Order: sequence, then structure tokens, then C-alpha cells
Amino acid sequence: MIIDFGMNWENFYTDNIVGYIKSLQENPFELITLIIDLTIVIFLIYSFLKVVKGSRAWQLIKGIALLIVITWLSGLFNLQILNWILTGIMNLGFIAVIVIFQPELRRGLEQLGTNKFTKFFGIDKDLATKTKEDIYKIVIAAVELSKSKTGALIVIERDIKIQDVIAGGIPLNADVSPQLLVNIFEPKTPLHDGAVVISGNKIASAACVLPLADDKDIAKELGTRHRAAIGISKESDSIVVVISEETGKISIAKDGTLIADVSEDALKKILISNVVTKRFAIEKKERKNKIKEIREKLYTEKKELETKESVAKENEEKK
Repeated sequence: MIIDFGMNWENFYTDNIVGYIKSLQENPFELITLIIDLTIVIFLIYSFLKVVKGSRAWQLIKGIALLIVITWLSGLFNLQILNWILTGIMNLGFIAVIVIFQPELRRGLEQLGTNKFTKFFGIDKDLATKTKEDIYKIVIAAVELSKSKTGALIVIERDIKIQDVIAGGIPLNADVSPQLLVNIFEPKTPLHDGAVVISGNKIASAACVLPLADDKDIAKELGTRHRAAIGISKESDSIVVVISEETGKISIAKDGTLIADVSEDALKKILISNVVTKRFAIEKKERKNKIKEIREKLYTEKKELETKESVAKENEEKK
């Protein structure tokens, strides 16, 4: 399709914009679909710009935008030769973009094909899978730290945010990996003293200071790490993995309770059950309720519009 950037603006305004506004006045229900349509388009444009920003495609997009503006201005001021040249470049440029950015386009389409759109209607399977993989990595790190009797404190944030704790540590914002977790708690390293907080599938911060539990019921033989784990698990719904420096045993703190000396399999099952299963089951239920509310709202608005139209027709007939 060839776009004529030099077309008469007044004709375009009359035939398209004014005509569309009149159609909305005749059928107000189309306004709802227009809002939904615009929302989807704006979201897609925002997502696209977010992905390409900072890449070489971003420079190309800025160049194309500038070329479109210049082409439009040349048509507006009746610069016929310049407009003819730029319009020809625009038509050929689309093919050139496909050829130049064939690898990026192919990769993008492959990612689009593998991403699940179920996150708009139910559980986000990709995020659930990534969270499960992160748990496996945490378990691997915990086992390695246990074997070497290296003390460690790993906090997994859930629904209740602990931003004050994260802000008090050293920000990392790194992907979860067993190698990084083991290296952080290596003795005599700058970050080994304190807790690591994992938030939003990222190692958010290290060397974090946690509140200590002061309950009299806590066993006296428990060290500072275990008291800190119990303390943060009481103040939030976070789950904490603790590795003892003296014995190398792995423990889990949850809801102010310490589950001591857990095996590798038990650690994996507890974390998956409390972090993955519960989290995404709740999100799925919330999304279903939200979709139901939207449908009910749209149905109510449609009925109200139909009632108004019916009343207006009756009034016209009476006149």
C-alpha cells in the first residue's frame, strides 16, 4: 500500500475524523470499543518501545520518525519534488528495514510465539516456570553452602514487601544463580555478613540487616542468623533459608516458626509449595475475578445504552 503524504488534509479530516465522530454519536456503544482499542494499541506501542530502546533498532526508529515528519511537511508546504523523492524512499525503506533487521525480527517473532498470553486470562506460566527454576538454583546454592559449612541467610520475598530491608543492604538487582549466591556468602568477602533478599525473581540486595526475634520460646542455642530469620518471617510473609555455620544444617523460617535440619528434597518441596503454588494460585483467582468484574461492567453499560436509545426512540415517535 502506497501512502500519499501529500494528500489534502481537509479531505482526510472530513472523510475520516468527522465521519467517525458522527458514527460515535449515532452509536455511543462504539465508544467503549474505541477505548479498549486505544488501550491495547498504546500498550503494544509502549511494550515495543520498551524492548527496542537502547538497541540499534532504536536509532532506526528515530530516523524513520524524522523522515515521516519531513515527508509530511514537504506535502503540507507543496514541495512536490522533495515529497516525491521522500515518498519513494519511504516505500522502498519498508523493504530495506525487513532485510536489514531480519535477525532481530526473527528473534522477536520467535519470542512472541513462545510467550504465553495466558497471563492476561489466568496464570502466567512463563513466570511460574522461572520462579520454580530460581527455587532450584537456591536449593543448589543452599546444598553447596551446607557442605562447606558456610553460614548463609536467604530471604525470599512474597506478597508483603520488605523494601526497608532491601534498601538497607547493598543493591544488586542480579539474576538468581547458585554461583552468585555461594560467592556472596564466601567468608571474608564484603557481602558475606548479612542476608540476601530475593524479590521479583532477582537478587535485589545483599548484606541486609534483619530484625531479630526476641521471643523467650526460641531455643537458646540458636545463633543470630536463625533469630534474624525468625524475626523477618514474623514481620512479613517472607520465607527464609538459613545455613548454620557451626553444623552446616539447613533450616527454613516461615510465619515465625523454624523448621530445622531439612533435607534437599524437603527444602525444594517446601519452597515450591509456598512460593510458586500459592502465589500463582492466588494471582489466577484474582485475575478471574477482575475479568468477571469487567465483563459485568461492560454488560451493565451496554444495557444502559440500549435503554437510553429505546427511550429516545419512543420520545421521537411520540413527537
